Amino acid sequence: MVTETTPEKLASRLDDEDVAVVDIRDPSSYAAGHIEGAVNVPPNRLSPAALDSPWARAEEVVVSCYVGKSSKRVATVLSEHLDAEVSSLRGGFDAWDGPVADGHRNSGSGGSGNGGTASGRTDAPF
Repeated sequence: MVTETTPEKLASRLDDEDVAVVDIRDPSSYAAGHIEGAVNVPPNRLSPAALDSPWARAEEVVVSCYVGKSSKRVATVLSEHLDAEVSSLRGGFDAWDGPVADGHRNSGSGGSGNGGTASGRTDAPF
């Protein structure tokens, strides 16, 4: 079972190089504002190739979505494919009160980041 990480716990570990934050919201929401240091990997961009990205080699991966529901499903899928400790951000980006960055930085899929989904689907093909 995937655990939840509180926003406070994540904020205290945000500068830790062993922690990766994966924001699964659609690219336009990510571009409007995201947790500082997070990479944008919408569920439809998760693939075996994405698992070769730097974030997938972190010791801990925290998955963030809008309100903390979709991230649980994606974290469950990722936990089956990564050696990392994978958790979901409790309350999602809506509950985040820490540092927020803007601008678009897509990392982890090798794609352009277009075609994200806010529906919560986990279309990971692996």
